[in-house]
Amino acid sequence: MLKAVTPIDGRYASKTAALQDYFSEYALIKYRVKVEIHYLKALINLGLPQLSSLQSSIPFLDSITNDFSEADAQAIKDIEKTTNHDVKAVEYFIKDKMSAEGLTEHLEWVHFALTSQDINNTATPLLVSDFLTECYYPELTAVINRLKELDNMYVGIPILSRTHGQAASPSTVGKEIRVFIERLANQLELLKQLPIKAKFGGATGNFNAHKVAFPKVDWPKFADAMIGDLGLERSKFTTQISHYDHLAALLQNVGRINTILVDLCRDMWTYISMDYFKQKVIANEVGSSAMPHKVNPIDFENAEGNFGMANGIISFLAQKLPISRLQRDLTDSTVTRNLGLPFGHTTIAFKSLLKGLSKVELNTAKLKADLEANWAVVSEAIQNILRREGYPKPYEALKALTRGNAKITEHSIAEFIETLDISDEVRKELQAITPHNYVGYI
Repeated sequence: MLKAVTPIDGRYASKTAALQDYFSEYALIKYRVKVEIHYLKALINLGLPQLSSLQSSIPFLDSITNDFSEADAQAIKDIEKTTNHDVKAVEYFIKDKMSAEGLTEHLEWVHFALTSQDINNTATPLLVSDFLTECYYPELTAVINRLKELDNMYVGIPILSRTHGQAASPSTVGKEIRVFIERLANQLELLKQLPIKAKFGGATGNFNAHKVAFPKVDWPKFADAMIGDLGLERSKFTTQISHYDHLAALLQNVGRINTILVDLCRDMWTYISMDYFKQKVIANEVGSSAMPHKVNPIDFENAEGNFGMANGIISFLAQKLPISRLQRDLTDSTVTRNLGLPFGHTTIAFKSLLKGLSKVELNTAKLKADLEANWAVVSEAIQNILRREGYPKPYEALKALTRGNAKITEHSIAEFIETLDISDEVRKELQAITPHNYVGYI
């Protein structure tokens, strides 16, 4: 790992090990084998008389997928050294397995009437779908759940808001966290609603070879059902390759989630710098090589950097993949091999963000002190009650009192209220407002 080219497989290898089951060369080969076997089984179950005797061999075919090993993947790579074609090597591997089982008369049904992209453009969305379900969704949900825990801990605790960096109407800590919970939940819902599409239609998407060989079979219907059995949807009209529009949309949705989390990281970083949040001190950790006192918000910084790296790659992938010359060029092949990169950086970021969120503690004393030092924020409340009462030009009156005046205190607000020509009942209503209770719904 010391010689790894990227930190995903080097410095952060322990955090990204799970991705090897979805985005490694081994994983891609395994998913190709899975699709080839799934297709062959579908042909057998179609009822073609030429394949009737293979029905009893389905358990054997399943074992090729279920027992697939790194040694099998290496065997396919060795075949590829001769074929110089990765998918053809998978085909020959399966044929070798079948030959060893005595199924030589059925070898040519492996990869029947297909092009390599029928396999690749089904294997890739399938591995992405599995990764989302088994890794991505649980990790994002863990972040959301941690935010919900913080929301419950800090519900109703007043905090001075900042609009344009300036003191503004107070909020509550729980509500500020709830903003991110809602944003993330909305985007997660959208992501789960996006269909994950596969391409399966022969050399140029028209089922030419399928139809000429078996013209009475409804091959589009067959393919729809076969792809559906994998939990995917089939794109109806394609060239030789997937148009990747849905994959691009999926990536862009992940990118939006990452952007929301960058926003969260920056807000937490800022709150820490303002001393609104403190960080738990971890024994033996070092914050600075020069300044012994420092406890840096490194987890939020690391998360922000990795979310940013992921989004840079996502932006390229989403813009490039839907573009291909005429029926196909080969640029998609090398590009899709990099799908693990943005998910790798996102995974690293999730773990850093969760670590950071586990270490923060609210500094209520600082929150109270800042609220007490900013009595001017109740001017909004006062002027709106005065508007309700029909008081003349209340906004202008409060503006004259507070704008640019750094010395607004509880006493100066109280003095101002005493000068107003209002009823005693309204005066008491105004006098009850403080920066600590003027928080709206909590």
